[in-house]
Amino acid sequence: MTTGNVQQSCNALLTEVEKAIVGKRDALELVLLGFLADGHVLLEDVPGLAKTLMARCFAQTIGLEFARVQFTPDLMPADITGSSILDQRSGQFEFRRGPIFSNLLLADEINRSPAKTQAALLEAMQEKQVTIDGTSYPLSPPFLVVATQNPIEYEGTYPLPEAQLDRFILRTSVGYPSREDEWTILERRIERKADEVNLSQVLDPGGLIELQRSVESVHVSEAVGLYMVDIVEATRQNASLSVGASPRGSLALMKLSRARAALQGREFVTPEDVKAVAVPALAHRLTLRPELWVQRVTAADIVEETLASTATPAAEDTLAVS
Repeated sequence: MTTGNVQQSCNALLTEVEKAIVGKRDALELVLLGFLADGHVLLEDVPGLAKTLMARCFAQTIGLEFARVQFTPDLMPADITGSSILDQRSGQFEFRRGPIFSNLLLADEINRSPAKTQAALLEAMQEKQVTIDGTSYPLSPPFLVVATQNPIEYEGTYPLPEAQLDRFILRTSVGYPSREDEWTILERRIERKADEVNLSQVLDPGGLIELQRSVESVHVSEAVGLYMVDIVEATRQNASLSVGASPRGSLALMKLSRARAALQGREFVTPEDVKAVAVPALAHRLTLRPELWVQRVTAADIVEETLASTATPAAEDTLAVS
């Protein structure tokens, strides 16, 4: 599949999802970039902004097997992965698969469960398999996790550990709609006379895998690759941070940049692709020094400052395709 076909397929997919999600093209594109890069996505925003609906719409339009898990303080790891159950008739233990055995798992309010339950996702997210009682069960591709968390309610929540945050290829928010977009939401609800939005399937799981493979052919010149490395290295040297981005951050930056280039119909990555995905790819991997918390400095601010201070490669070094 050519990058032109990738662009066409992605635009058709986004257009269909926009029948349900109004005025949030940028957020939708970021989620799709995460899927194209075969990564997991963390949506962080206040309640009621269609985070759950967004994941459901992508599953519906791609034809993915969808499962939703509401994370609560009493949720156990086996509630996600499944467990071995004794069959009374045969006397043998039988493995009952949990909701993680799906193509798209929605981990709703992931920060409402203790670390032990959150960790149940780690092996699946990184290794694409689940191990129960010493037996490993592979997860059928594509396997994607979309997790949501509420940034304003801290009572009864358990912040995601850095190791798990690092497993998400990107973190983004949705934001409130504009006045016109919010009226469009109301207007469409009045017209269809039902809460449910029926979307058409425009892709299938095999088609998504083919798109992911096409992204792997997008060229990254040495100059642009070193530009990515310089950005990540700058976070490690930044005095405002106690922990900078890891090499996994560099890989996420590269994967998302290639996916964005393909979405734009290009066969090569430009510095503009890198800049467009740098904040969602890197900000959640950075740890600010405690004294900066009271100054309302954010990790996103640090990434933006890093982009502004890092030299951009010359155009002739970024367009060359080997």
